[in-house]
Amino acid sequence: MTPTLADLLDRLHVVSLPMRVRFRGITVRELALIEGPAGWGEFGPFLEYAPAEAATWLASAIEAAYSAAPATRRDRIAINATVPAVNAAQVPEVLARFPGARTAKVKVAEAGQTLADDVARVNAVRAAVPTVRVDANGGWTVEEAVVAAAALTADGTLEYLEQPCRTVAELAELRSRVAVPIAADESIRKAEDPLHVVRAGAADVAVVKVAPLGGVQPLLDIAAQIDIPIVVSSALDSAVGIARGLYAAAALPRLEHGCGLGTGGLFVEDVAAPLTPVDGLLPVAPVVPDPDRLSALAAPSERRQWWIDRVAACFEVLDR
Repeated sequence: MTPTLADLLDRLHVVSLPMRVRFRGITVRELALIEGPAGWGEFGPFLEYAPAEAATWLASAIEAAYSAAPATRRDRIAINATVPAVNAAQVPEVLARFPGARTAKVKVAEAGQTLADDVARVNAVRAAVPTVRVDANGGWTVEEAVVAAAALTADGTLEYLEQPCRTVAELAELRSRVAVPIAADESIRKAEDPLHVVRAGAADVAVVKVAPLGGVQPLLDIAAQIDIPIVVSSALDSAVGIARGLYAAAALPRLEHGCGLGTGGLFVEDVAAPLTPVDGLLPVAPVVPDPDRLSALAAPSERRQWWIDRVAACFEVLDR
C-alpha cells in the first residue's frame, strides 16, 4: 500500500537523538518516524543523501508503517558490539553497552587517524571479545588494505574486513591478495545492482541493511539470490528501525553470523526504552515509541520542516 503524501505528513514525527560518541562524523542523529496503521516506520537517510538515494529509505518506512511484519524463523538474534573510532582507552566503556556480545565490529580507517590507532583499538577489543570484525567504510586503497590486513591480524584473527575498499573491482583484487574474508556493505546498499559484488566474486559475506534496500521484503528478495553468508546491520537506526532489522534477520532462512543491530547503545536517549542484549541476543518484537520520549526528543521546528520537505522530495521520486 502506498499512502498519499498528505497522509504520510500527518503521521510524521521528527526527532533528534543525542549520541554518546561521534559516529559517522555526527553527535546527533536526526530522523523521522511514521505512525502508520500497521506499526511504526523510520525514515532516516543520512543528511548528505540526495532524494534519488534517500527514496528507498522512505519506501522502507512506508512498508513498516502500512504492511504486516514478515513471518519469522527465530525469536532472538545474536548481535555484535559496535566500537566507533575511539581511543583504545575508551574501548571498555563502549563494550560495556553490549553485555554478552561475543562479536565486535570495530570502525577503522577514520579520517585523521593512523593505522597504529586502528591496531591499538582492535587489540583493546580483542582483550574482551573473542570474535572481531573491522569496518573501513571504503576508506583504503587496495595497497593500504593489504598493509592494514597484515597489521590488524598480527596479534589475532579477524572474522572479516567490511568494505575495505570503495569499488567492486578493488574488493575483488584485494580478496585475491589477502587471507582475511571480505564483506561488502556499500557495494550492496549503494549500488544500482546490489547483486553485482556477489556475481563478481568480490565478497565472502554480504552486509545488508533494511532501509537502504527499501524494506524488509526487498532485503529478503535480494538475500534469496545470494549464496554467501548474510549479516543484517543497522544504518544507525532508532529503536524503531532496529526492530525492522531484527525482523529481517529473523526471517532469513540461514543466519550464521552476529548481526550489527546493537547500535542503540550509541544513543544517550532513544524513542523507546532501549533493548538490552541478554547473552549477546536481542528479542524480535515490534517497537512502539514512548509519547513522552517523542515529545522530549522532538526536533526544532525548522528541522521538522526540513524533514517534511525531504519526505516530499523523496515521495516525488518513489517507485510506486
